Amino acid sequence: MKKLLIVTLLLTHSLFHPFTHSAFAQRPAVEEDYYRIVTLPIPENIKMEVGGLAPLPDGRLAVCTRRGDVWLVSNPYMQGSRVPTYKKFASGLHEPLGLMWHPKGYFLCTQRGEVTKLVDTDGDDVADEYSSFYKWPLSGNYHEYSYGPLLLPDGDMVITLNLGWIGYGASLAKWRGWMLKLTEDGKMTPWATGLRSPAGFGILRDGSILYTENQGDWVGSGRMTHLTKGAFAGNPSGLRWSGEPGSPLALKPSDVPSTGKPMFEVAKTIKELKVPAIWFPHTLMGISTSDFKQDTTKGAFGPFAEQLFVGDQGHSKIMRVALEKVNGEWQGACFPFREGFQSGIIRTVWGQDGSMIVGMTSRGWAATGKDPYGIQRLVWTGKTPFEMKTITSKPDGFEVTFTLPVDRKTAENPDNYSLNSFTYMYHKTYGSPIIDTRTVPIRGIVVAPDGMSARIVADTVLREGYIHEVKAEGVRSASGSLALLHPVGYYTLNAIAPGEKLTIAARASAPAHNHADMMAMASTKDTPPTNSKGKAGKPAATAPKSAKRIISMPDDWTNGPDQTLTISTKPGLKFDTDKLEVKAGSRIKLVFNNNDDMLHNFVITKPGEANSVGEAALKLNLNGPKMNYVPNTPDVLYHTNILQPESAETIYFVAPATPGNYQFVCSFPGHYSLMQGTLVVK
Repeated sequence: MKKLLIVTLLLTHSLFHPFTHSAFAQRPAVEEDYYRIVTLPIPENIKMEVGGLAPLPDGRLAVCTRRGDVWLVSNPYMQGSRVPTYKKFASGLHEPLGLMWHPKGYFLCTQRGEVTKLVDTDGDDVADEYSSFYKWPLSGNYHEYSYGPLLLPDGDMVITLNLGWIGYGASLAKWRGWMLKLTEDGKMTPWATGLRSPAGFGILRDGSILYTENQGDWVGSGRMTHLTKGAFAGNPSGLRWSGEPGSPLALKPSDVPSTGKPMFEVAKTIKELKVPAIWFPHTLMGISTSDFKQDTTKGAFGPFAEQLFVGDQGHSKIMRVALEKVNGEWQGACFPFREGFQSGIIRTVWGQDGSMIVGMTSRGWAATGKDPYGIQRLVWTGKTPFEMKTITSKPDGFEVTFTLPVDRKTAENPDNYSLNSFTYMYHKTYGSPIIDTRTVPIRGIVVAPDGMSARIVADTVLREGYIHEVKAEGVRSASGSLALLHPVGYYTLNAIAPGEKLTIAARASAPAHNHADMMAMASTKDTPPTNSKGKAGKPAATAPKSAKRIISMPDDWTNGPDQTLTISTKPGLKFDTDKLEVKAGSRIKLVFNNNDDMLHNFVITKPGEANSVGEAALKLNLNGPKMNYVPNTPDVLYHTNILQPESAETIYFVAPATPGNYQFVCSFPGHYSLMQGTLVVK
């Protein structure tokens, strides 16, 4: 604890002596130069697996944990003595994943089967009354998480209920997969459905309710959706209850086809289906979208007022969203923002000082952050990063605004930008590959007189319903020649904005596509592998062979394999064993069972190369899904494809002739740092 306190003091001291731009003029700027992460020390005897956060009017922070406790944290900003103190307020709850301080002086905490009212009647900071505010049934399925409540401007509240998991999302108990609206006296109105795992939801200043979703069945990638009353967000399991009294929609599960067409196209025939306002491209932005907050700090958190900051549990990071309304509906862009948190982010709240308080947990929901839990604060240093501040739709392309003036020479050069468009399949299969990728040619760039924005004019009509990757890697700032801290954003284009098009002469010749573009264009209709019965997720017996992935026994193995290995997955981003043994040069049949509720592959690497292979997979960008996140490198010896949950693949290979400790790894982005093991070749 003493060592942690010293580190915290030093880090806090540095916040009041931030770097100037000149201090890092000799090196590339990094996220920490602008936003510092401050860790709250937690006593070793407190397992602070954060499920909910609630700032109190007196400056304290209330925290509920997945282990069933509610704690009061005094001095979370580490002022004065700089040591937070912790007092247990309540205990005995069933995995609470939401906590709210009601203005009337009590807590509402959402545990698995109810919203519980917690009251301290004698002022000793210990709950004296536990009463049920609102209940719902449970089936007992482990995946039936419950979240909220969120207070609305009119005094009502909303909660969300996770689907169960039985190899796919299922509404096994009433109202699972729904957002429910509760009055102050505990009366319930069903609000919207189509939800799968709705851990993050919030309300904008204008009263709009949005929620974030994780990749899964019917969810090609993480997304953010505006939920109006009667909205259907995409997963049909919750429609099981649409015939119940009070349901705001009559749509049935059988009304939703699993065709694999893009969600935007299906929504043209299902009027209740709400397409996402924002797509978070899987692995490019995150893998497990969680809580979000709109910046209402009036400038205390930097130059992004009114934008949204979205957590990611699996990648332990914060992303940024800039929304706009086109034709009365939300759409906009997401950007990378800040990586490096200590555990998986599940909850965020604004502190009284304008910092963002981040609550984390990873048990069973493994994350890139190495710690099992934690509370950290994200603090703006006062320096403005050079970023794409917003991307907005224009009738002939996009307009990018910047946080600092740009260097006109680099900003006016079309070769310093690139546009790509793509989408996902809408189907019952878990997740989706990126499909229908196209490079969008750029006709020209028009930079504003003040250098604060650039209009990107496309040389073709943009495709509505598609995600557009906007890169500005060659643009520099006017002063200091800074490169953009994050030179990419992903704009969800549901509707092209009206307005006047710019008149720009055609370019003399289009620039040559780079290698990544060519690879993206070469395979625009990839689909998940299927078995001979057509079930998505299981590879076909006729899948193409390669030296690194052979899925049928070689003809010359007349006596069969010398050894058969079976390895499986288990929850928490783990293989069921961390060691396999084979004889050098032997013929191996390996069966990989994906028993988990997420996507995985199995990759054998040269000794000591598991991390480098995982890092290379992360850099595949738009090409990752169709390459099964297996990079083209000699460090990869053998591999399976990416497998759907509850599916398997068998590969055949000859063990290396040289004895040693080789490695195996799941190279899916965000998994490789945890899912590793040793292949001992004797």
